[in-house]
Amino acid sequence: MENIGNDIDSRLAARLRALRADRGLTLDALAERSGVSRSMISLIERGESSPTANVLDRVAAGLGVTLAALFADTGHADAGPVARRADQVAWQDPATGYRRRNLSPSGYPSPIELVEVELPPGARVSYDSGARAAVVEQQIYLLDGTIELTVGEVTHRLSGGDCLAMRLDRPTGFHNPTDSPARYIVALTTDGRSALNAAKR
Repeated sequence: MENIGNDIDSRLAARLRALRADRGLTLDALAERSGVSRSMISLIERGESSPTANVLDRVAAGLGVTLAALFADTGHADAGPVARRADQVAWQDPATGYRRRNLSPSGYPSPIELVEVELPPGARVSYDSGARAAVVEQQIYLLDGTIELTVGEVTHRLSGGDCLAMRLDRPTGFHNPTDSPARYIVALTTDGRSALNAAKR
């Protein structure tokens, strides 16, 4: 996955500020909802921190959006249905080397988000967000390699061609137990229902 831009921290900073303002949340309010400290959120919003995937996922959960939404480039009002590879935003987790690329056209009205992920050999990425402000459904389709994907207390071992459907409502973890990179596609939808109401169904 090439073209991981040097301006990703500043892009992320602007996007986080905009999402928080759209929701009328103060730094303190977002800190309380996400479990991420006010000082860390402030550093991210100023482009002075390179946060980990887990921290960003917790912030996204507090905002009621997906992790992919934090990297969306919404600066083009005339967004079309095609996302050229050169325009797709890529990001690398400073803690694990895990790399993700937003594949979907930014700003285009669609309920589906696609992300390509590369998990380095031996890497582990954990998300402890648990319950979210909105219901997020996710499917993982493994292109190459092997991953062990833990959802709550259940671990699934996936190989090339396998697909796992899940709801993002509990801690999850991704582990590449091999000495080769694993590459997979993530498809997400957010339907706007509150996670609490959905859990009662």
